[in-house]
Amino acid sequence: MTETIDFTAQARLVAQLAARTADEQLDGPTPCEAYAVRHVLGHLVGLSAAFQETARKNLGPMTSVAPNVTVPDVEPGWRTALDRNLRGMAAAWAVPEAWEGETQAGGVTLPAAIAGRFALNELVLHGWDLARATGQDYAPDMAALGVSYALLAPLAESSERLPVFGPPVTVAADAPLLDQVVALSGRRPDWAPPGS
Repeated sequence: MTETIDFTAQARLVAQLAARTADEQLDGPTPCEAYAVRHVLGHLVGLSAAFQETARKNLGPMTSVAPNVTVPDVEPGWRTALDRNLRGMAAAWAVPEAWEGETQAGGVTLPAAIAGRFALNELVLHGWDLARATGQDYAPDMAALGVSYALLAPLAESSERLPVFGPPVTVAADAPLLDQVVALSGRRPDWAPPGS
């Protein structure tokens, strides 16, 4: 039996953060320099749909395009779409076969077990981005946070560091695990919107 990782709690948290994001906050800045809040949300809508196809190994346009080709944006009904996609993403990765063999994400073929970890990491990091940008509290699922750390820590010193992550930010050795994960992704854990 292939070990699965439960996305449910983290997916639910991201959906709650999005539901509490006001329309007037959509143009606000985020820790992702090139993205406003609306772009982070649009990215979440897209990635939560694409990673369902990755889990199911339905390889095609949704799994073959690099994520940074266009700047994503929200469309009418995005809250409903994101909630539906997050539930679907959690359900797709709950199937043991999703973690077996190889699959594709962002145009890259990779082991499904790694793709699933990248998928969950996206929810952890972009959940933090959204919470910080909109002034919401953020307490990610601790199991999901551990998956992110285990994924990102080896990449910090790797010459094969992925371009989606910036250079690691230095934090104290005893920094909270969330701050360590955020820093490993190239974000500043102390980021806050200008003037906040």
